[in-house]
Amino acid sequence: MSRFVVATAGHVDHGKSTLVKALTGLETDRWEEERRRGLTIDLGFAWTQLPSGREVAFVDVPGHERFLGNMLAGLGPAPVVCFVVAVDEGWRAQSTDHRDALAALGIEHGIIALTRADRAPDRVEEVEAEVRAHLAGTGLAAAPAVAVAAPTGAGLADFTAALDTVLARAPQPDPRARLRLWIDRSFPISGAGTVVTGTLAAGSLAVGERLEIAAAGDLLTAEVRGLQSEDRPAQRLEPVVRAAVNMRGITAGALSRGDALLTPGAWPLVEVVDVRRRTGEDLGSAPRELTAHVGTASAAVHVRPFDSEHARLAFAHPLPLQVGDRIVLRGSGEHMVFGGAEILDIDPPALNRRGAGTRRAREVAAYPWGGSALVEVARRGAMEGAALARAGITVPSPLPHGLRREGAWLVSQERFEAWAADVRERAAREHRDDPLSAGLPAGAAVSALGLPAADLLNPVLRAAGLAQAGGRIVDPGRAAGLGAAEAGLARLERHLAAQPFRAPEAEDLAAWGLGPRELAAAARVGRILRLPDGVVLLPPAPAQAMRVLSRLGQPFTASQARQALETTRRVAIPLLEHLDAKGWTRRVDGSRREVVR
Repeated sequence: MSRFVVATAGHVDHGKSTLVKALTGLETDRWEEERRRGLTIDLGFAWTQLPSGREVAFVDVPGHERFLGNMLAGLGPAPVVCFVVAVDEGWRAQSTDHRDALAALGIEHGIIALTRADRAPDRVEEVEAEVRAHLAGTGLAAAPAVAVAAPTGAGLADFTAALDTVLARAPQPDPRARLRLWIDRSFPISGAGTVVTGTLAAGSLAVGERLEIAAAGDLLTAEVRGLQSEDRPAQRLEPVVRAAVNMRGITAGALSRGDALLTPGAWPLVEVVDVRRRTGEDLGSAPRELTAHVGTASAAVHVRPFDSEHARLAFAHPLPLQVGDRIVLRGSGEHMVFGGAEILDIDPPALNRRGAGTRRAREVAAYPWGGSALVEVARRGAMEGAALARAGITVPSPLPHGLRREGAWLVSQERFEAWAADVRERAAREHRDDPLSAGLPAGAAVSALGLPAADLLNPVLRAAGLAQAGGRIVDPGRAAGLGAAEAGLARLERHLAAQPFRAPEAEDLAAWGLGPRELAAAARVGRILRLPDGVVLLPPAPAQAMRVLSRLGQPFTASQARQALETTRRVAIPLLEHLDAKGWTRRVDGSRREVVR
């Protein structure tokens, strides 16, 4: 069954609550003061089923200028609006405020209710023309308009039919999307804990689900204990519905309007954003301190203009935001809407250097609406696909020219090629400067290249024709030359070529210029085999020894092996243990070994 949420909008006392009651039979003014004064102060809620079977929940908002913040909290999360203008009064001051708010929020689906038509039936066409003139350029410019008289019921059937048509054309949100339910009410229930309500505009909720909660800058966790929609219990809710959520693990009073229920790990908490003007006054003339409204939240923001169209907003506390979110800006202490902006960047660079603001103005001017994976990745060199998703930026498929995928990362092709060239030069310089070097340390390379993560190093090394071994970067194709140690190494190789198992003594090695560092370098490039106790042989020595040992009577002693190999005990014991470790020989008892066939 299709479900929808519709928010009202319009000047105070133009009959919004009366219309909703006529449609639903429910009173939306919840407070005694509201009923006594006949004035909607806070959000009210009601629901009904249209003749088509579509279920509609209404969020009734206050129209008085003093309660514009409450009105924005109701309108912010709603996908469809019912804009109300009384025929006997026509367009009024708060009609303009509410028009500016829905334009700032980018609401594109709605219906116009021309209320109290029975009081001035001859003015219906005139007022409709007036309303359309004021709504020109907004998402409601072509919305259907229906004249109604709620107390008598005149026009209500036409209104519900027109609303049905509007809802049929409204896009259906994805129930698999990540959840961000902006809270508009929070209250304790004896024996049940904390209950919050809000408009479920995307994603889903299920009993037993664990959620994160963005609460005035803090990130809490809690479990869904129970769900209701339209006073009916549910095990699962999908959009678009009004949702009442009973939370387990949250103390009474911990949550309030403007907090949000979130899919765990799916939303960043953001304090600074770069935005572009959508409606209203130019940002260059904006006061430095404004109030920002997004979802049901309102927060003080500091404004740093870049130019007339772009600015940086710094929020008083973090909010769960994404690229593309629409923000309503209102002067602090004022009732009027200053304008609307759309978020371009939720992780903008710091502006610490002289001229940084001017440079940033040029950058953000080139940003496309809705963000760009190419722009975000190019700025950082690489980004995880999950980070782009958390920012609300779609990763196109196939990837655009200039991007490549490396595991979980999207990488700028230009930056990737620069990293590969850089590490290739660094590795070559390392060996030029020190032929005995084991290679460039991998950790140092990650830092020097400025890689966002160490797991990007291996793809860069492959592109550079390099490899990683033992935490060092090596060139598999590099000649195994050891610089000044080559002469001594040649002496060693000639010595062992003649007597493969007569390992030179430490004094001989030192005399040939082969100290520990030179021997370690020679072993790394496969020029020698180093065994315990300072024994140095050539790499073929184990295979040569096996040919000799296989001709002995099996099993054999260490003394027999020493004699057959024409070497000393200093060499024979480490060599035999090496063969044992390779599985080429094995011990039979405490003193004998045999060749493994």
